[in-house]
Amino acid sequence: KAVVIMGVSGAGRSTIGQILAKVLNCDFLDADDFHPQSNKEKMRQGIPLSDEDRIPWLKMLRDVLREILVAINTAILGCSSLQTHYREILRSADPDYEPGSYACVVKFVLLDAPAVLAARLEKRVAEGKHFMPVTLLQSQLDLLQIHDSKRILKDDATLSPQSTVNTITSFIF
Repeated sequence: KAVVIMGVSGAGRSTIGQILAKVLNCDFLDADDFHPQSNKEKMRQGIPLSDEDRIPWLKMLRDVLREILVAINTAILGCSSLQTHYREILRSADPDYEPGSYACVVKFVLLDAPAVLAARLEKRVAEGKHFMPVTLLQSQLDLLQIHDSKRILKDDATLSPQSTVNTITSFIF
């Protein structure tokens, strides 16, 4: 199985992903670690990424997930996965996935925390812990496509991390 902890920057993808990976005794992959330096520089400068920037990055993540799945291992991926076609790329890490079916071993969990996002981002940037400025938050929110019919668990990320992890584990198993 692969679980993609998704949402905009500041939603808690890394925090929840790391805790969940410990609970499940598997690897946590932070998609930000896979961005080429050019993508990080664009974001640092307050320039939103384009599909031309994102698609090769998503395909690399897909390939990493596929290797893990083929080896019959579990992984947690923290990745924004903002648009439906981005999630389709990641779902295709499952060698048996039929495009558009949403029946897949790659599961998605949306961390929803609109009231606290800006404050979380400002704190991270001030501490020098991230390259994403708060000025790009609205561009991410504008890109986010969520449809209930697409088998995405939506969880309130303002609750305790343990509550969120408990919700995710009950969703997965």
